[in-house]
Amino acid sequence: MKLSRPVSWFLLAFGVWSWFIWITFVKNLVKDGSGLAFDNGHPTAYFWVHLTLAVVSFVLGTVIGGIGLRGVRALRSTS
Repeated sequence: MKLSRPVSWFLLAFGVWSWFIWITFVKNLVKDGSGLAFDNGHPTAYFWVHLTLAVVSFVLGTVIGGIGLRGVRALRSTS
């Protein structure tokens, strides 16, 4: 299957955006001062659920960004 140039760039941008957003979120989660993520220094269920969401999003962002990167490279090699 051949991806169009806009779709390839969109997928690549989505992958980069996903990493940027979720890295920022995990940094904020670790530094949480509200008591949601940590209770007396121990991680809470809130922490583990959101860390799991972040890891899944890293994986999906990497896969989707990789598909976009392959599409961009394929378009450049045919041009």
